[in-house]
Amino acid sequence: MDSTLDILKKEAIEAAMSGNWHKGIKLNKKIITEAPDNLNSYLRLGFAHLQLGDLSNAKKAYLKALKIQPGNQIALNNLEKIKILKNKSENALSKEKNQLYLDPNLFLNIPGKTKVVSLINLGQISILAKLKVGQKIYLKIKKRRVEARTETDEYIGALPDDISKRLILFLKAKTQYISFIKEVTKKNVDVFIKEEKRGRKVRHYPSFPKNLQEDIKTIEEQEETGEEEIDKEETPLDLEKLAEEVEEKEYYPEAPLEEERDDFEE
Repeated sequence: MDSTLDILKKEAIEAAMSGNWHKGIKLNKKIITEAPDNLNSYLRLGFAHLQLGDLSNAKKAYLKALKIQPGNQIALNNLEKIKILKNKSENALSKEKNQLYLDPNLFLNIPGKTKVVSLINLGQISILAKLKVGQKIYLKIKKRRVEARTETDEYIGALPDDISKRLILFLKAKTQYISFIKEVTKKNVDVFIKEEKRGRKVRHYPSFPKNLQEDIKTIEEQEETGEEEIDKEETPLDLEKLAEEVEEKEYYPEAPLEEERDDFEE
């Protein structure tokens, strides 16, 4: 049977997963009362305060975490984030405005339809510092790469080349996606991408198969062998051919903006 401390830890993790930051703060404080050297409780406590815009208490929690484990990277990353936010006067914003309530099913994994992706070529730290877990972002095609941007068109980062190539094909085929911030530090940003509606021309192919390249090979083999297609009225999309025909211009399927933006310069 789990001890009282184990139960509190499980409840604290569940509170964090569901975005119930107030409850999480209370639970982690209870854990710390019983186990003053519990590193993870201080990390969760700091993150909960950070999500509520309480930078002062978030900083205190992370500093205590560093006393327990000097050099802890999570604490160091978030202290750097807090420093940037203070320099940008973000601590002047109301707690209500900074708070995000997350649907507990927001990051639910659906095979073939969802994927967590680590962005590459990240944007400016000042922009990353303002991102929050659960924040909605937008996918934008820029030449032969898919970028992740905020609702105000601020550059966050880009999807890796293999995923960019595939999503460009699906976006051009009018597949619709919804994307959120899953995790963020100054050196790493993970985004959660979910297929909302699949385009008709790619309806037989999942957005995120287990092996992206193997899926494309399967399509090519079916065309070479002349196998009967599922829908005789329409030929399945030749992904490789479409890739060659993609125009090298910006394309913003979710929230088009009038003003164009130059490529991000690191």
